[in-house]
Amino acid sequence: MASLEVVEVNERLLLESEEPISENGSDGPYTGDGSVEIKGNSILKHHTGNWKACFFILGTEYCERLAYFGIEKNLVTFLTTKLHEGNVSAARNVTTWQGTCNLAPLVGAVLADSYWGRYWTITAFMAIYLIGMVTLTLTASISALTLPACVGFVCPEAISAHVLYFLGLYLIALGSGGIRPCVLSFGADQFDDADPLEKVRKGSFFNWFSFFGNLGSFISATYIVWVQDSYGWGLGFGICALSLGLAIGSFFLGSVFYRFQQHRGSPLTRVCQVIVASLRKWNIDIPHDGSLLYELPGETSAIKRCRKLEHTTDFKFFDKAATISNTDDKCKNFRNPWRLCTVTQVEELKIVLRMLPILATGIVFYAANAQISSMFLEQGMFLDKSIGSFNIPPASLSTFVVISVTIWIPTYDIILVPSARRFTGKDRGFSHLQRIGIGLFMSILSMVAAALVERKRLEISKAEGLVHQKVPVPMSILWQMPEYFLIGAAEVFTIIGHVEFFYDQSPDAMRSLCTALYFVTVSLGNYLSSLVLSILTSITTQGGKPGWIPDNLNEGHLDYFFWFITGLSFLNLLVFVYCAMRHQYKQAF
Repeated sequence: MASLEVVEVNERLLLESEEPISENGSDGPYTGDGSVEIKGNSILKHHTGNWKACFFILGTEYCERLAYFGIEKNLVTFLTTKLHEGNVSAARNVTTWQGTCNLAPLVGAVLADSYWGRYWTITAFMAIYLIGMVTLTLTASISALTLPACVGFVCPEAISAHVLYFLGLYLIALGSGGIRPCVLSFGADQFDDADPLEKVRKGSFFNWFSFFGNLGSFISATYIVWVQDSYGWGLGFGICALSLGLAIGSFFLGSVFYRFQQHRGSPLTRVCQVIVASLRKWNIDIPHDGSLLYELPGETSAIKRCRKLEHTTDFKFFDKAATISNTDDKCKNFRNPWRLCTVTQVEELKIVLRMLPILATGIVFYAANAQISSMFLEQGMFLDKSIGSFNIPPASLSTFVVISVTIWIPTYDIILVPSARRFTGKDRGFSHLQRIGIGLFMSILSMVAAALVERKRLEISKAEGLVHQKVPVPMSILWQMPEYFLIGAAEVFTIIGHVEFFYDQSPDAMRSLCTALYFVTVSLGNYLSSLVLSILTSITTQGGKPGWIPDNLNEGHLDYFFWFITGLSFLNLLVFVYCAMRHQYKQAF
C-alpha cells in the first residue's frame, strides 16, 4: 500500500498549492454530501469512509474479479473442449454471455438509485451470483453430467448438461452484472465531494479500483486457468466459488465504516416527466432569459440532497418542460411534475443525451477488447504453447493484459498525471476525453499486432505443410505478447477514462444509472463482436469456402478479421475526436 501513501501525499501537495485547508481537508466534523451510516444517522467523517472503508471495497473487488475472470478467461476452452462447440459458436456464445454480464448493470443501477440503495442491491445480487457459481461448480463436478470425450470427429451431445451449465453461467451474468455499477459507485461514495482533499482522492480510487480488479484477473489467468487445465473444471470452478464467498465476507466486514447516500427517487421517472412535460407544451414559446425558467429557490434542488444544475442552451426543446405556462401560473400551490419540471430535472436529461455520443464511440472499442477472451485465445490454440518442458495454457496469455495494466496504472497516476498537469493546467493532467482517446488509439495498435502475428502464423503453416491439419504451428505463443500488452495499456486509458467520465459527469441522483451506461457500452461492444462474427462467417463461407474463421484456423484467414476490426476502430476514433471536440461538460452550482 506504499503507492497509496505516495498518491495521498501528492494529492495533499496539490490542494495546499491551490488553497489552504485544514489537516483533514475540511473544517466540519460531518460529511458535507449528506451521507449517513447504515442505520440512517449522521456520521463523523473522520471515523468513516475514505480509504478506511475502501480497503474492504477493494478487497471485495479483488476477490470478486478473481471469481468472475476464473470463469471468463478460459470459457472458450471450456465450451470447445467440454461442450464440444466449434470456434465460431464458442466465440459467439462467450461474447453474448459477456454482453449479458454487462447489460445486467442496468437492472442493478435502477434498483440501487430508485429503491434499495447500493449496499442492499449489492447484497441481493451477490446472493444470485453465489447461487450461479455453486450451480456451475456442481454441474462440472458431478460425473453423470459430464459429457463423454469426442471419438475422432464425432462429439456426443447432452442437452440437459448444456441447460444446467448455461443456467449457472447466466445466473453468474445476472449477479456479477447487478453489482458492477453499485460496487464502483459505492466505493466512490466513500469520498466527500464537499471536501477538497477527499474529492481529489476519489480520482485515485478509480485507478486503484481498476488495479485490484486486474490483480484478481491476473491470479485467474495464471493459477485458476492452470488448475482448470491440470486438475479439472470442477476444482477450478470451486475455487472461484470460494473466492466469491471471500468477496462477500470482505464486503460485510466493512459495514461499520461505510457511508451511505440516501435515496433520491427514481431517475427514470424524472426523465420521463421531462419528456412528457415537453411534449405537452410543444406549442409554447421558450423565454429568451433562462432565469425565467422554473427552479426552486435556495441552493438545493427539488431532488433530495442534490446540487442544482446550471441551465444550458442546447436541446432547447426540453426547456419547454421548465417553461411556466398560464395553466401552471394558475396552480401555484400545486405543481404537477408531469407538466412542470425544474431546470435541474431538464439538465439531468440533457446530460444523459450529451453522454450518448461518447457511449456510442465506446462500442467499437469494447468489440475489439472482446477479442481477448475469444479470437486472441483461439489464435493461441494454434501456436506452439511449449516453453521448455512447460506448456502455457492459451488463456494464461491474458496475464500480459494484467501486467500491462499493473505497470500503466501506477505510471499514469504517479508519473504521467503530475507531468501532464504542468502542461495542461488541469488537476487530472488529462481530461476524461483525452484519456479515452489515447486508449482508442492504443487498441488500434493492438489489433494491428494481432493481424501481423496471424499473417506470420499462416505463412509458417503453409511453409510447413500444415494447412489442412488441425494442429498448432511451430511458432511460439509468446509472439502474442505485444497484442495483449497493447490492449492492456488501452484499458488503462479508455476503460478507466470511461468509468471516471460517466461517474463524474452524471447528475448527483443518477450516479449508479450513469455508471451503468459504461457497462451498457461494454455490453453493446460484446454484442457487436458477436454480430460481426456472424455476418463475416455468413459472407466468407458462401460457396463451400472454409471462411475466415473455420474450426481449423490453418485453413482460414483470421488476420483478415483483425484487419477488419482495425479499420472499424480507426473510423471510430475519427468519430470520437469529432464528438469529443463538441462535448459540453456538466456545470453544477
